[in-house]
Amino acid sequence: MQQPVSSAPATVHEVAAALIAQAVQSDRQTLDSAALQTLLGALGCATASQSEPSHADVQLRVSLKHSREFGHVISAGLGGLDGELDASHFCKGRSTAQALAAMSSGQDFLQRFKQTVAWQKLLLSAQRQQQPAPDEQLILFFDRLLELSAVDKPGMPFMLQTLELTLHLSQGQLVASQAQCTLAKPPAERLPRPIAKIDKLLHPASIGLVGVSATSMNFGRIILRNLVGSGYPKTQLTVIRPDDAEVDGVPCVASLKALTHKLDLLIVAVAADAVPALVDEIIASGNVESVMLIPGSLGETKKSVEPAALLAAKINAAHGRADGGPIFLGANCLGVVSHAGHYDSWFIPLERLPKPQKKPQRNSVLLSQSGAFMITRLSQNPWLDPLYMLALGNQTDLTHGDLLSYFAQRPEIETIGIYVEGFKDGDGLHFAKAVRSAILAGKQIVVYKAGKTAPGSAGVMGHTASIAGDPELFEAVMKQAGAMVAEDLNSFDDLFYIAGALHHKKVGARLGAISGAGFEAVGMADAIGSDNFSLQMGQLQDATVKQVEEILLAKKLAALVEVRNPIDINPGADDEAHLQITEAFVLDPNIDAVIVGLDPTAPSVRSLQSSKLRPGYDISDPKSTVQLMPPLVARYDKPIIGIVDGGRLYDAMCDALMDQGVCVFRNCSRGTRALVRYCEARLYADTLRK
Repeated sequence: MQQPVSSAPATVHEVAAALIAQAVQSDRQTLDSAALQTLLGALGCATASQSEPSHADVQLRVSLKHSREFGHVISAGLGGLDGELDASHFCKGRSTAQALAAMSSGQDFLQRFKQTVAWQKLLLSAQRQQQPAPDEQLILFFDRLLELSAVDKPGMPFMLQTLELTLHLSQGQLVASQAQCTLAKPPAERLPRPIAKIDKLLHPASIGLVGVSATSMNFGRIILRNLVGSGYPKTQLTVIRPDDAEVDGVPCVASLKALTHKLDLLIVAVAADAVPALVDEIIASGNVESVMLIPGSLGETKKSVEPAALLAAKINAAHGRADGGPIFLGANCLGVVSHAGHYDSWFIPLERLPKPQKKPQRNSVLLSQSGAFMITRLSQNPWLDPLYMLALGNQTDLTHGDLLSYFAQRPEIETIGIYVEGFKDGDGLHFAKAVRSAILAGKQIVVYKAGKTAPGSAGVMGHTASIAGDPELFEAVMKQAGAMVAEDLNSFDDLFYIAGALHHKKVGARLGAISGAGFEAVGMADAIGSDNFSLQMGQLQDATVKQVEEILLAKKLAALVEVRNPIDINPGADDEAHLQITEAFVLDPNIDAVIVGLDPTAPSVRSLQSSKLRPGYDISDPKSTVQLMPPLVARYDKPIIGIVDGGRLYDAMCDALMDQGVCVFRNCSRGTRALVRYCEARLYADTLRK
């Protein structure tokens, strides 16, 4: 038999706080059965008799857990035997709904829960019993559960670590058959970093360097050459070196104490074992606003973990000073490229990684724990062209959350791409809040998380001393905050690129697909869905069908093509046919975006840099796609994506289009999937802003 529910006090928060206080007084880190009974009553749950096992159609497993990175996380999914199934047996997001408690309401979390198999089973069970869907009961319960996340207060000896419940519905009432609640000591908190000083890091009026060789091309010397080569004035540079008057025309001083001015930025490129003493000197001098720690081996190996922790503690303590102390980027840090600050401090020679401007105006940022990640992305994709590129390394001081919080408020930044290996304690929550802040400010966030497998997690720890964390939780939280989450490196490249290309376009869920190749039109249609979202092929209006028929008739293709969406316009179509039909689709009010295969191998398309068979019939021809498509794309606020599915012979065509702001992909499925993921995130961001 079910036991009656006692009347609850004013709030769940008050009940939980009292129960936790009682447990602390009794020196217990769990709630006993009586306390659990009281807590369940406050949550609005009845309790099943221990002698009466549940035979409900659907059992749920619901929890509120404090995670190391994100604070309290609410989750709900299948319970009982179903809950023991491995999550890999389900499509992504279908096993368990997870969300940040700090960003959730009962209504919001219910919408996430409705994507799970558990919800589908609940709904089917209710329909069989001719009962309404249990929305109201679940929203109320989730709201009460979320109240518990506000119980923890600074200075409390214990916090709510885990509340796990097994529930079922009985006559419209939530009934708990199992419950467990544990407490834990709260993690130590770091002092807030003075993130306003990031401005000094990015736009320094003065830069100093430690570790520059006067006789060899070591990392410090390469950095000095890159600073000068990228246009930073020698008059604003200082080398900290006791034995020389100058290096490469840059004056030297013997020590930080010998400086006659305060440095906005100090770049440290010495051996790892010299860093602790140097950091002591930096903090004591008061002559430095921001520091870049290049050396590795600070926390990545077992021997270096303890020294790295002591180093971080010293830096953290300095933030308690009235001026906030200096900020530190790194260690194990490639450095910074700041086009706005007119400097490049990467230790990659400029001849190996030229940074030409591919956009009329740089408006993106790339943040990465791995410097090599940024190098390869930029080398392969020069159209990404960020205004700032920063390597975080080990996050000894500045974290993902700190840097994203800074850039979220920069009005000139539109798109931010981030490579994450792991978060410092609590910084995942800080980062998620910064993502949401950036989204509400109209920006776009693309993030890739490394360490999704056991070997990958081990590699993350060895690279930047980071704990990889739960990749499924990471993805759920980032999507909740409003970010686009890339599942692999190609997906990151695609999303970061398409976000920059389409930021100022309006988006919707209805697609128009055009190609002269049948497989391509079908490939676009087959790629319009993701795990929990799909575009639809828009229904062409009669006026659009008539207009396209007239274009085909004029191009002598009418007998070969049936007008539909997606449409295969035949390999005989020339550049004008492709683009005239594209414009007709764009003008249709039932179409929100157009993806068009530009058919570079078709004999009628002017796709070659130079044609030997038909001289002048190439991309320089006024009637070529390269000449006609950019103004078409600029004319409309709907996304238009070109597909150039061909080899190196057509690189010149792609380059010329992309240089003029046309969004181009080299594969129809990849381009369509990128658009689907982008539209999903943009539409969700629009709901957040509303």
